[in-house]
Amino acid sequence: MNRQVLVLGIGNVLNTDEGVGVHAIRKLRQEFAEVEAAVAGVELQDGGTLGLSLLPLVEEATHLLLLDAVDVGESPGTLVELKKEQIPYQGAMKLSQHQVTFQEVLGLALIRKKLPEHLHVIGIQPASLAIGVDLSPEVQAALPEMLNRATRVLSAWGVNLLAAGEDI
Repeated sequence: MNRQVLVLGIGNVLNTDEGVGVHAIRKLRQEFAEVEAAVAGVELQDGGTLGLSLLPLVEEATHLLLLDAVDVGESPGTLVELKKEQIPYQGAMKLSQHQVTFQEVLGLALIRKKLPEHLHVIGIQPASLAIGVDLSPEVQAALPEMLNRATRVLSAWGVNLLAAGEDI
């Protein structure tokens, strides 16, 4: 089976920090559109709030990197990383407002024995989920580090988005 790498930004861009995953994927697309087109088996996808509609994409991936707002009760702007074995696949821990639906996606993929072998979440603790399209200052300040961590995870998976040592 060929490697299928999916970088999925999820969230609602109409609820300030809830949309950080979508903002992150848009930034990655701006910076690396040529790389995505040139590297077979790599997809940068805006998953928005599509929920269960994302199941086919998840099940086709061998490597899944999720970028999202993750509420774990830390200080706003705190980066959170979860590896496959640390991710709750059911509603036991609500990570964000739309996450219950995405947890159902992961849970269904697990039940169907189609959960990607490599799965990693990079999230940022939101400061605000109020209605608005701009990220809070705390989350905006943490976004570059989220993107740097994403490129490191991808590099560990053999996908090099950056030229030698450059930061986004």
